[in-house]
Amino acid sequence: RRLPFRMLLFRPDRHFTRVTAIDPARDLRDAGISCVLLDMDNTLVARDTHAAPDDVRAWLEGLGAYGVRACILSNNCHASAYDHARDLGLPIVAKACKPLPFSYGRALRLMETRKEATVGIGDQLATDVLGAHLHGMRAFYVDPLCTADLAYMHVLRAVDRRILAGMDAES
Repeated sequence: RRLPFRMLLFRPDRHFTRVTAIDPARDLRDAGISCVLLDMDNTLVARDTHAAPDDVRAWLEGLGAYGVRACILSNNCHASAYDHARDLGLPIVAKACKPLPFSYGRALRLMETRKEATVGIGDQLATDVLGAHLHGMRAFYVDPLCTADLAYMHVLRAVDRRILAGMDAES
């Protein structure tokens, strides 16, 4: 089933099972991507443990070897967002108000890069994917790190599943 044109903004360019399924060489560097703007909650940091899994940490640490830099772009407005960014050694644009595109521009300026060389990565279609597309960037969707979520997210996840129908996750 084809999505109506207006829904294509919500459809990611690629869908991965986890951020660590994104190959830094093949999926980023070889695709002309030198910067990733990463959502934090349930993309890098599991909502249930409030910690970044070891494989995510290793993936982040390995990006530099491929000429890829990373920045957290999060709607989170709590002090913990800055604590996680510091712990992961990443710059952050918090209180981003995604999907509004101004925060993407702010992150691009912070990272001194262009949107053509950048991809937005996150676990929500209505914020991460839509926001990247509204700013004219590529967008990768990753399945959430865990099923624990905010109460209202269960409704949005049901919508996500409909939009992602027929789009197999790469692992």
